[in-house]
Amino acid sequence: MSAAAVEHPCDGEPESLLDTANSLMEQHPGYRVEIIGGVITVAPPPDGPHANALTTLMIPFLAAGLHGEESSVLQGIGLWLPGGPEDYAIPDLAVVDADLDEHLVDNNCYDPAVFRLVLEVTSSNYNNDLRNKVAAYSEAKIPVYVIIDRRHGRVHVLTEPMGGGYESHQVYAPGQTVTLPESIGAPVALDVAELIQAGRPRS
Repeated sequence: MSAAAVEHPCDGEPESLLDTANSLMEQHPGYRVEIIGGVITVAPPPDGPHANALTTLMIPFLAAGLHGEESSVLQGIGLWLPGGPEDYAIPDLAVVDADLDEHLVDNNCYDPAVFRLVLEVTSSNYNNDLRNKVAAYSEAKIPVYVIIDRRHGRVHVLTEPMGGGYESHQVYAPGQTVTLPESIGAPVALDVAELIQAGRPRS
């Protein structure tokens, strides 16, 4: 993601970061706008392989029964972050408690306490997913953070949040299977080779 330059008008009250972020979303439909560490980032709409990887990812979560009465599997849901007064992220995929609607904080974003897992499929913003969001999600105490790193052909699983990072950071390569912690609500296994292949352009 690229950081957006923010210009405030010279007269009147300066526009808040949230107001600026929402204006950017209105001006650029389909773009993902987030505020992480007090910095607005803007990412273009995902490409086809990104969307394909995301759909492929959803299948094992749905098959495990995680989209039901006790939890939901959702794409692009807002996550309110404690790192700044207006910080929020929009992970590609999340497993959340079923009572999500009772935990709305602001700006269509929800309390991190209801998030069991967040997942990102990298695009040109892979450094943001691998660095800034690691710190942001750990500070929010998201118990499981999964990154599908399309650039390097790997899957990262981060667990045990502790301040600015995660105590456990496991990296998996094609040929391996990722078994996610059952704390998300059910056992889920991910085929790394299948996910990396799904995220590549079809020749």
